[in-house]
Amino acid sequence: MDLVGWAAAYEPADPPRTGTVVFWRSEGDAVPDGPGRPGEVTIAVPDGTAVRRETVPAWRIPVGEVLPVLLAVGGSGPDRPVDPTVAYWASAAVLALRLVARRRMLPSVSSGGFDTWLVGPLDAGEVARVRELAAAMPARARAVPVSSGVSVLLPHAYPLLRQFLDGVVDGVPRSPAARYAAGVEPYAVPAPRSVPGLRGWAEEIQAGFDSGVGVSLRVEPAGDDVGRDGLRVVLQVHGGADTALVVDAAALWAGRHAAGFGPRARIDTMLAVRRAAQVWPPLRQLLDSAVPDRFPLADEEVVELFGDAATRLEAAGVRVHWPADLVRGLTTRVVLGGGSAPSDGPAFLGGEELLRVDWQLALGGRTLTDAELAVLAEAHRPVVRLRDSWVLVDPELVARARKSELPAVSATEALGVVLAGAAEVDGRPVEVAAVGWLERLRRRIADPDREPATVGSDAAGVDAITAPPGLTATLRDYQLRGLRWLARMTSLGLGGCLADDMGLGKTVTLIALHLHRRTTSEDAGPTLVVCPASLLGNWEREIRRFAPGVPVRRFYGAARDLAGVPVDGFVLTTYPTMRLDADRLTAVRWGLVVADEAQHVKNWASGTARALRRIPAVARVALTGTPVENNLTELWAILDWTTPGLLGPLHRFRARWAVPVEVDRDPVAARRLAQLVGPFLLRRRKSDPGVAPELPPKTETDHPVALTGEQAGLYAAVVDETLARIRASTGMARRGLVLALLTALKQICNHPAQYLRQTRPLAGRSGKLELLDELVDTIVAEQGAVLVFTQYVAMARLVERHLAQRGVPTQLLHGGLPVHRRDEQVRRFQAGEVPVFLLSLKAAGTGLNLTRADHVVHYDRWWNPAVEEQATDRAYRIGQTRPVQVHRLVTEGTVEERIGALLAAKRDLADAVLSGGEAALTELSDAELAALVELRGRQ
Repeated sequence: MDLVGWAAAYEPADPPRTGTVVFWRSEGDAVPDGPGRPGEVTIAVPDGTAVRRETVPAWRIPVGEVLPVLLAVGGSGPDRPVDPTVAYWASAAVLALRLVARRRMLPSVSSGGFDTWLVGPLDAGEVARVRELAAAMPARARAVPVSSGVSVLLPHAYPLLRQFLDGVVDGVPRSPAARYAAGVEPYAVPAPRSVPGLRGWAEEIQAGFDSGVGVSLRVEPAGDDVGRDGLRVVLQVHGGADTALVVDAAALWAGRHAAGFGPRARIDTMLAVRRAAQVWPPLRQLLDSAVPDRFPLADEEVVELFGDAATRLEAAGVRVHWPADLVRGLTTRVVLGGGSAPSDGPAFLGGEELLRVDWQLALGGRTLTDAELAVLAEAHRPVVRLRDSWVLVDPELVARARKSELPAVSATEALGVVLAGAAEVDGRPVEVAAVGWLERLRRRIADPDREPATVGSDAAGVDAITAPPGLTATLRDYQLRGLRWLARMTSLGLGGCLADDMGLGKTVTLIALHLHRRTTSEDAGPTLVVCPASLLGNWEREIRRFAPGVPVRRFYGAARDLAGVPVDGFVLTTYPTMRLDADRLTAVRWGLVVADEAQHVKNWASGTARALRRIPAVARVALTGTPVENNLTELWAILDWTTPGLLGPLHRFRARWAVPVEVDRDPVAARRLAQLVGPFLLRRRKSDPGVAPELPPKTETDHPVALTGEQAGLYAAVVDETLARIRASTGMARRGLVLALLTALKQICNHPAQYLRQTRPLAGRSGKLELLDELVDTIVAEQGAVLVFTQYVAMARLVERHLAQRGVPTQLLHGGLPVHRRDEQVRRFQAGEVPVFLLSLKAAGTGLNLTRADHVVHYDRWWNPAVEEQATDRAYRIGQTRPVQVHRLVTEGTVEERIGALLAAKRDLADAVLSGGEAALTELSDAELAALVELRGRQ
């Protein structure tokens, strides 16, 4: 049958198998050869945004006979194209036959009382496919025949497609075998049979099948006085994929094709109600009603529907709509901070005293009065009249508010709760409000420019603190702001973490804080500074320079002593010494304890972190450029030391914050956590407006380096051999092999001699070393100075030997050097005696002031961009007067190149959450790991 030039439309009928496909054309009078009957038909044709009548030549073919015609459309080529409407109904026929092949057929009774097979039940994927096909229906495919005198409207696509699918399905199983499938004889014969008595039987069978018709419930007042007349539910019906097609059930019952619904809509609606009633039994009242469109709600049904019944119905696809004037925002929250202000803020916040926690109900943001609470308490219905409107009352909400009080909390924990703005009570989030002195305290610490007054004070003026007496330095504006912030927090008995970029003067700010507390605080005492061994000399020099006359003592080495520690002085010690001598340090009454490079205690369970927690102090301050290196637990470890109790115990912090932020990436949780920790963590960057504007520019460059032939051969061999072992291993053994592979590949990228543990020869075997030679030669010739960082001391020794052979003066700093040797190396470099300084990244990445360097080379990449930035900041810091150039050496086509892309993305998250570095890569699949490490670009 030649269909070129013909359009197609579907004409439904009752029962569906008697429907026809109408082929029509606007011009010509020839009709195709084939089944069916020719003639003319008046159709509703879409014309732009309007619909017009048109009488056209047509060819009607019963749906049972049209399948071969439509299925043949698939063989049409570009030289004989068919109309899009024909192609559409051909696709629909294919879908119908596929549903038949999957036995998606159910016996039913049509609206006219005839026996029929309908499509169903459909799974989620099949429902989605039907909806997609309905959405793709061309407008001309809905050009159905119309009768004279009938308004010209195009049918809705979804019901029309379902009727066509029903028509195909209804005609297929008409054989003697269908009697056994249906259990009754009429469903096996082609001729229509009137079987109205089987309607109930058929509806029971169809109770689980998708019809495309959905229902929702609208709650509304049952009369003028809700308090007397109560509420009722109105049944609403919506059709198929057309979400705008929504009517009250009463409109559907008023006519067979009401509002564009198909002839089976009434049956489908009651089936949808039957399914919903299985979720919420009160809906059975609709099934028993003569006009099933609404029913009154008993009080207990209102309570159920407002509670988890609505949740269950929602999960079943039935939405419940409450009018706005019945849900007026009756909320409950917990209130903290009532009563008189504590007289001693620091002792109160750091002590064991507990705060009372109360419930509070509010409507539209306004707290309910005692009289309104009494109305709620005396109400015998879930709908109550308050403030000139009807309010739907959640019984659980009222019961919660009637509790006498919640368990008391510490003052620090209360402060953390109000800063976050929410608490968890019985596993549910509850809004929190601070009142009185606690609200004043919240506002004060949330604004770093407010003065450090007592807890109960109402003073909120701009802080007048200036550089303290005895400080021989001019504080920059951001440093003075940091001093004011630290003074406020420590005066309140709270701690904080100063997390400025490296090189912005955290040391001088802490020296200024010590001098300020010495003259203003009754709790002033000696300040203990705990820092890495490499920073002892720097701290001592800075104190003597900026606070001359202030006693400073090192508690370090064999002759360490705490006897006669002056109350206004400094004591400097290292983390290992502090851990060994914690008992002696706890015997001193410290006014301030400072943890410099506080990331050294990020592991809360380590012996060093536990020892630090034992040392008593009036106030605690952490200094670090990277408060979060790998995960939020590290942030908890630091802030739980500076301000114990603020973030709660670790298990609660992980559940409340770490998992939602790190795993679920919940933006609301991230925002609330930022609100909570923000007042206790002051973070400034060199790039921030007004911070270090005198710093010269910094240029960062990635230098792609080709592997030598020896490197490429080693790289490929190690990848092939180790990946085979990784595929055959599991658990910890697999993780160990992954880490060993990554380490081996990075060493090969550095130099084959490092991987092979050789000392010579070195020249000509590594692309990185050749590029380093070129950079060093240029830098030295231009009278510059360079820092060369590597994470491997063995590689640094190889570079040191290689450059010495070439006559280039160098020195190497690593973790095994004693403090006095490190200090001497720093002095020599800053004096210009040595132009090339080789440094172990772990030992020298923090704390050192090396502003003599105007070049920084990262010979190999670290897994954390923040650590690399800290290393770069040895040169790019206050005091640097020349532009700084940062060079990163990256071997092409290797794991280093791919990790570079990961680091770029990780850098964007450095202020919030950082992934687990190399450990995270151990969890990659075999395929993902192979894609990461394979050598690309080799011949």
